[in-house]
Amino acid sequence: MAEYTNPDVLVSTDWVTEHLHDSHVRIVESNEDRALYTQGHVPGAVEIDWQVDLQDQVRRDYVDRASFEKLCLANGISNDTTVVFYGDRNNWWACYALWVFKLYGHKDCRIMNGGRKKWQLEGRAWSNERVHVQPGHYTAPEQDGSIRAFRDEVLKHQRAGRPLVDVRSPEEYCGDRLHMPDYPNEGALRGGHIPGAVNIPWPLSVNEDGTFKPAKELEKLYVNSAKLKRRSPTIAYCRIGERSSLTWFVLTYLLGFAKVKNYDGSWMEWGNCVGVPVVKGTTPDGAPAAHS
Repeated sequence: MAEYTNPDVLVSTDWVTEHLHDSHVRIVESNEDRALYTQGHVPGAVEIDWQVDLQDQVRRDYVDRASFEKLCLANGISNDTTVVFYGDRNNWWACYALWVFKLYGHKDCRIMNGGRKKWQLEGRAWSNERVHVQPGHYTAPEQDGSIRAFRDEVLKHQRAGRPLVDVRSPEEYCGDRLHMPDYPNEGALRGGHIPGAVNIPWPLSVNEDGTFKPAKELEKLYVNSAKLKRRSPTIAYCRIGERSSLTWFVLTYLLGFAKVKNYDGSWMEWGNCVGVPVVKGTTPDGAPAAHS
């Protein structure tokens, strides 16, 4: 994994196995399907749920600083703990949880490359035991605005013609509501995409076993084909910010892009907003694709 710009952010399943009893390491499972954790998890792993633990239950926002501190304390996480995330869906939600931890400045966050899928494929042991941890000691700063984009900033970014990456499926991007088996309505009044956004579906970043593709393949995808530039401010979005967290992780840590933000409001917000532009079609500006 040395080919990546920041190879230390990925750890192998072997590494996790070797550190299962390391008091300085906390393994965290974060899934879309909560039943998976109770069915079996990496021995010693705690569960952090994206809705229950990371989302404010009254406002559409993340937990505040004090609540984040309490979450870390309850899960045996201190400021100097190495936190390794993994989960289902090729680590969508693991990357989402990592992104929230980075919002609050946690220094050492990593992803178990391949997530639950690779652990299962390798026939490694699962545990059903309830995990008891010693409380951590945690002090968090306020949110880091350098990695999170809000609607007005996205609108300004779009009007300036700066790079936007829509990581949803081609059907969602196009606005073809009749062919969206996974997200038929998206919770939005309008379908389509933000004008100027290129479509790079998140699955293109991962292999069949759930691991991330080699750096050369990722560079070909994002830099050579999509023409994204490492030094240009870039915003990624999807439907609610989870898939785009994975793309944010790829661009920021694996490819070394300097200024990437995740727009967690994403299409759920943009597609329902008054006064923001939307286009349909297979190209960034909504025009029909050229045929050779």
